[in-house]
Amino acid sequence: MTKEALFAHLATGSTSVCRAWAVRRRDGVVLGFTDHDRNLVVDGVLCRADTGMTARALQQTTGLSVDNTEAFGALSAAAITEADLLAGRFDGAEVRSYLVNWQEPESFIEQFRGHLGEITRSGGSFKAELRGLSDLLNRPHGMAYTPGCSAILGDSRCRFDLAQPGYFADRAVEAVADGRIFEFASFTGFDDRWFENGRFEVTSGEAAGLVGVVKIDRLEGSARRIELWQSIGASVVVGDTVRVMAGCDKTVGLCRTKFANFLNFRGFPHIPGEDWLASYPVPDRPSGGARRFGGNILGGALR
Repeated sequence: MTKEALFAHLATGSTSVCRAWAVRRRDGVVLGFTDHDRNLVVDGVLCRADTGMTARALQQTTGLSVDNTEAFGALSAAAITEADLLAGRFDGAEVRSYLVNWQEPESFIEQFRGHLGEITRSGGSFKAELRGLSDLLNRPHGMAYTPGCSAILGDSRCRFDLAQPGYFADRAVEAVADGRIFEFASFTGFDDRWFENGRFEVTSGEAAGLVGVVKIDRLEGSARRIELWQSIGASVVVGDTVRVMAGCDKTVGLCRTKFANFLNFRGFPHIPGEDWLASYPVPDRPSGGARRFGGNILGGALR
């Protein structure tokens, strides 16, 4: 069946249609929902009817205006739980909305594609804002001229392989406070502050798949204390495993000395600062027109 079959069904004037949604989280988990009274398989996704999901009418316009709607549902252990919402597992999840002939679920049409926006919870239920694809056009794009690197360590622009030995560590949690402060009795092999600004990923336990960013990394003797900027959204207990990756402060010096990746540096370290742009000649300051930066970028030190 195709969407043409659905159009033919709608043309009869006596219809048996319902709505269905497929939600794909960033960790790869796919969940399906429908407002029909029985489960349906739509576009290869099992859409459950026992979640209490419903939605407002979809607002769609021509041009570049953002399509939007809202979805409502009950928090349940079988579908969307409050713990998963608090942990951020649904943040930015992809959403597809379908109009389906429930008598022939293979006859459907995709009405909406976008992602989850703001999610609110109250009284055992939730409300999620759905934002269309054109919402991406509201975000800033392109590069900014800054002295620091604009790439994310390990992404397609940085090209550094964080999986190589010496740039990550897998450890079992020994002590944790507030889901944010982790202490290890013996964690050597890496310099003090090696992991600052690095990725902190939980790899087992209730919080598996959740990620934080390292704020402070202190090595005292053989003991190590790692503090994150924000608490992990789910419970992390002693014995859970984590992976900690080297951090980067976005400076050209660290890019070269710590990662030997200067050729992929995505910043502009020679841009004059605001103080230089606002400066003016003074008697005691040399102003003979000499270059402001010395050394060889590829081989020597920047001064």
